[in-house]
Amino acid sequence: MTLQERIALLLRLKEYFLSGDPVWEETKERAYRENQWFIPEFIEISVKNIVTGFLDKTALEQWAKAYGVPGERTNPKTIGIVMAGNIPLVGFHDLLCVFISGHTAVIKPSSKDEILVKYLVKKLYEWEVTIQNHISFAERLNNCDAYIATGSNNSGRYFDYYFGKFPNIIRKNRTSVAILDGKETTEELDLLADDVMLYFGLGCRNITQLLVPENYDFVPLLDALKKYAHFMEYHKYKHNYDYHLALLIMAGKYYMNNDTVVLAQNESPFSPVSQLHYATYSSRAAAEALLTGNDAIQCVVGHDYTPFGKAQQPGLTDYPDGVDTMAFLQELGN
Repeated sequence: MTLQERIALLLRLKEYFLSGDPVWEETKERAYRENQWFIPEFIEISVKNIVTGFLDKTALEQWAKAYGVPGERTNPKTIGIVMAGNIPLVGFHDLLCVFISGHTAVIKPSSKDEILVKYLVKKLYEWEVTIQNHISFAERLNNCDAYIATGSNNSGRYFDYYFGKFPNIIRKNRTSVAILDGKETTEELDLLADDVMLYFGLGCRNITQLLVPENYDFVPLLDALKKYAHFMEYHKYKHNYDYHLALLIMAGKYYMNNDTVVLAQNESPFSPVSQLHYATYSSRAAAEALLTGNDAIQCVVGHDYTPFGKAQQPGLTDYPDGVDTMAFLQELGN
């Protein structure tokens, strides 16, 4: 397939996302039934972000041009993709990169998020039967030329063992933080609440720790986070809230809460579902020093950083772990 044919198919997929097709709507409902973390609200947000952030004709053409993607790949490589399953369609960007670059994708989807991605690839098959030569699924990724694998720190060790001798991108646990200066407006705190709470905080771009000045007033933020009070209606989230709150109480730890989320002082940037960590700093330089050399940080939100509310709206060039996936794929093709 030529590059323009691939882009045309992606634009057709964009139209399909927006079509309201009953089978697509039922598929999204089935994905929620199979994984209760994938509530309809989050599936819709993920799809919207793909439509607006990834599937724009001009953006796709400029993206491909910037990397020198040929009109037709004469020597495509087979790329094994191990997808994560923490948020809906989280592996779509990897598939998009491989597809646009003209290589062949063999996907091992996460058991937590296989319904949506398999259905979408099936739609591509229906529209263009030769897509079966470019995208397929496998339980075991054998005999690939290169690998892109995303998982936990533990699974990352297995990926290193199995894929280490091949060209690879191996991603492990990542999370995101916000640096606050106490000058945030009500609107900015409202957007920060989205960065924290969307996807129940399970995404690598979710804010799981705040760096705040000493004597920071948390009340306005706690008020902003109340917009997600409806999360307590979901038993998985409520169970985490009750459990982690009980641990803090039994340990005699200081905490703050608003009956929706718990704030606890903790130096770790990783926080459990329903809990938000914070650490204090004495100066902006001290705050930035806390992040220096920490390769577990995906993005930083705040004034002079990623804008509030944009953490969960990545663009085509917002590569996970800061590793340029397209550059990796282009190098394979040379």
